[in-house]
Amino acid sequence: MKQIKKYAFFLLALAGIGLTQSCQNEIDMSDRYTFTTETITGYLEKHADYSEYVQLLSETPISKRSASNVKQLLSARGNYTVFAPSNDAIQEYLDTLCNKGLISSPSWDGFPNETVLDSIRKVIVYNSIIDGGDNISAYQTSGFPEDTEEFPTMNMNERKLTINYGNNPDSMYINGLKDPKTGIVEGGCLIDLRQRDIIASNGFVHQVHSVVAPSNDTMADILKSFMETGEDYAVTAMLVEACGLFPQLSQVKDEVYEEAYLSNEVPDLAKHPSFESSPGYMPQHRKYGFTIFAETDSFWCANLGKASAKDITLDDVREYVVAQNFYPNATNDKNYTDENNVLNQFITYHILPMRIPVDKLVIHYNEKGYNEKTSKSYTVATWELYTTMGKRRLFKLYQAPSPEGIYINRFPVLDNGRHGTFKEVSCDVDKEGIFVNTKAAQGVINGYIYPIDRALAYNDDTQANFQKQRLRFDAAALFPEFMNNDIRVDRKGTKQSLCVGMPVDLTYQYLEDLEIGNGTKFYYLSGCNRGWQNYQGDELNVTGLYEMTLRLPPVPKRGIYEIRYAVQTNSEVRGMCQVYFGTNKKALPAMGIPLDLRMGGEVRRTSAGQFESIVGWELDKAEDDDYNAEVDKKMRNNGFMKGPEHYAAGGPGTASMARSKETLTRRIIVREEMDPNKTYYLKFKSVLKDETREFYMDYIEFCAKEVYDNPMTPEDIW
Repeated sequence: MKQIKKYAFFLLALAGIGLTQSCQNEIDMSDRYTFTTETITGYLEKHADYSEYVQLLSETPISKRSASNVKQLLSARGNYTVFAPSNDAIQEYLDTLCNKGLISSPSWDGFPNETVLDSIRKVIVYNSIIDGGDNISAYQTSGFPEDTEEFPTMNMNERKLTINYGNNPDSMYINGLKDPKTGIVEGGCLIDLRQRDIIASNGFVHQVHSVVAPSNDTMADILKSFMETGEDYAVTAMLVEACGLFPQLSQVKDEVYEEAYLSNEVPDLAKHPSFESSPGYMPQHRKYGFTIFAETDSFWCANLGKASAKDITLDDVREYVVAQNFYPNATNDKNYTDENNVLNQFITYHILPMRIPVDKLVIHYNEKGYNEKTSKSYTVATWELYTTMGKRRLFKLYQAPSPEGIYINRFPVLDNGRHGTFKEVSCDVDKEGIFVNTKAAQGVINGYIYPIDRALAYNDDTQANFQKQRLRFDAAALFPEFMNNDIRVDRKGTKQSLCVGMPVDLTYQYLEDLEIGNGTKFYYLSGCNRGWQNYQGDELNVTGLYEMTLRLPPVPKRGIYEIRYAVQTNSEVRGMCQVYFGTNKKALPAMGIPLDLRMGGEVRRTSAGQFESIVGWELDKAEDDDYNAEVDKKMRNNGFMKGPEHYAAGGPGTASMARSKETLTRRIIVREEMDPNKTYYLKFKSVLKDETREFYMDYIEFCAKEVYDNPMTPEDIW
């Protein structure tokens, strides 16, 4: 790979600008619609209050590759949401730059050179515009996200803007930080009460009282600021620094991948044989992200008996963690950078290696009874499982109809019988988990910090609780890169997200936890709002003479586990693969005979026709649970299970659950003893010579013997 040449421009770090590569090189003015109303450019030009902004639009190119300017873009067809700063707002921004000594006078003549001037133009322009392309409608205020949530679509600076609502519903701010107690938003850009929802033929204009200029602070930057002020999360920052994590938390983009993409070493298109008319794309970036769930300084002061966070030392925290017996097997010394150290294990369990906004902490899409289009009310208990930084451990984010809110590592008793509701029945005090205060979330360019008010630890009780659960991982959740690069969960179902490819490792290893061999054509497919029968709507789909090696998440405790693999067989183009499993990824033993992905519950579908299945699947009989249980046992004997009752087959709001579809089954592919201190791998290798045959993965499950072979409480159907 070529090494990246780094160019340091004055103010670039302050402004946080990045040039978008997705726009076309020229604006085709000949292909404009006949408008019944004026364009955004036309509207802005008619109002003197935007004269400074219009001038900046005319001076700012669409991208590095384009000779057209943004003013021309906003006069062409499209779906643009423009947060247009007034002349006063732009002047206030120049005043701020001057007060900081960054320019010599608060005017366009005060810039030291053209490079700095150009960078500030782009800050003002790129951050103010969300380009919805051909498929995503522009945002009217009635369609803005919920409080503290991000707009689903990035702005032209490839940043996602957050909406905050003040003390009344008409008080709307772009970005900023909201005090959850007072409702006061600090540092945000207020949207004018009267000059909003201005309808143009190609989008909406909303006037803002200050320039939208998101901070370029990284997670490391904001934590360092807490250490300096001794406020908010100063203790967390002290632990992060002691464990040597600041360099990692400073990462924003993989510059090697940037160079590979720009130099065309990574191809732009990802052509899947099923989507020839709508080819997919390779990711333009490989971004890093982090989410920290941090005890507040007030928690530490109360529990350590200190007046302020500045009085708290590393020894104070270490003694507390040891006294609580959070990590009895960790080393109790001052070698904090060692992942076996007690403080290292404590703080890294608070960090997930992905940037997770509020609305994606728990993915809600097609769980039973839920339909976001008709109601925001949650219907059944739902959760997401992730793997932490440092010593890899399981982390659960949970949300249910009641109690309200998101919890870490909550393990309630659920109504999970064959005719149950899958809602909470009760929850022991020691299994309640930790409430996540999403209203006080702080976002930076590469992450989020969420406050918690109880000590978070992966102690023996937590591990035991995990082992008593069936652990289901959506395939996309296994890879932080999908969340960090806005690939996962496109609820609008845009063409751009339908098919996203990954380069093979000979070109570049994009996914840290998956080795993609030469000859493998790997795709992430988003079926959101397309009626697909997938858990959470998406899937991993692979063609070619493929070979892939997956690093698995850790198990919670030592024991016998089943690994289940979910496949949807409603297609005649599925293939066959050999599965390998073990700890030595260079010499993994084969697990049984090849896996036939064409084998449905009732029919084996092939390009040559349909044949009888050997699975033993039967639709549940009403009021005959004993018979249904016998069918389940028969299927297990054949190495199969029905799909779960938890999610709807066919998209949100559909009545048919995955359990009732013969094309949605789980395969028991591994049954082995596993150790939480070892790393395990699964390898999938095609055994067919036909490169058009597909490998498919929807989700995987870990299930301990104590769950699947429990004579007193059989595993539930959910």
